[in-house]
Amino acid sequence: MSAAQTMTVEGPTRRRERPEPERRTVERRTMEGEVLGEVVLEPTIFGIVPNMAVLHQVVTAQLAAARAGTQSTKTRAEVAGGGAKPFRQKGTGRGRQGSTRAPHWVGGGIAFGPKPRSYRQRTPKKMIRLALHSALSDRASEGRVALIDFWDFEEPKTKRAVAAVAALGLSGRILIVIGAEDGLAERSFANLPRIQLLQVDELNAYDILRNDWIVFSDHTLPGEVEALEPAVGATEDDAEIEVELDHEDDVEEAVAEATTEADASDETETDEGTDQ
Repeated sequence: MSAAQTMTVEGPTRRRERPEPERRTVERRTMEGEVLGEVVLEPTIFGIVPNMAVLHQVVTAQLAAARAGTQSTKTRAEVAGGGAKPFRQKGTGRGRQGSTRAPHWVGGGIAFGPKPRSYRQRTPKKMIRLALHSALSDRASEGRVALIDFWDFEEPKTKRAVAAVAALGLSGRILIVIGAEDGLAERSFANLPRIQLLQVDELNAYDILRNDWIVFSDHTLPGEVEALEPAVGATEDDAEIEVELDHEDDVEEAVAEATTEADASDETETDEGTDQ
């Protein structure tokens, strides 16, 4: 039976189905470490199975693109000197030589030496995106993604930055993703060792993998998040009801005060009429 007949009988090989992305959660906190609630991270960004082959290729390409490629050596044509024949062709008992700048001579040119070049590798955008999502999913699977509401710095203060790291319970190398409006936070964390600051539009797989923790704020967290209940037994509807009840109490108090003042003014006018 031929290969074509075999394919017809058995059918084409099916592609392996990818597992569904997982729903992973993270606690949303303040700079002081107070827990504000829990949110569900975007599954397609933080819940996929990391593609290690794509990660390796993208990280290798990124490191290659960072190389300067300016190293250079001189060939025998570029080395000064060597124009005259070192000795006559025959009669000396030595091998015939045409130049003292040949590669096998001391002071000669370099054969097959490095020349200025570009080490850039072509990497499709889809691969870069998949590598980024794989790196984020890897950190999320280990529970090493932190989320705060915003960086509350009134002025650049390294002491407050150290306190914030301690309050969030972070250790090791930390990657903090900031936005354009986080200038005070950037200056506060700038002098701390083992902390890397990165703009949200510069987020990449290599910097995520080389750090132990990655910290986002509300406006730098990628994807859409789903907020869970802020506390056990409390819902947003309950909070709205409490606000409405408080508002009703205020209205009732205001009406009671107005009624009391009106009664007092009526009594005063009655007393004045009786005296007359």
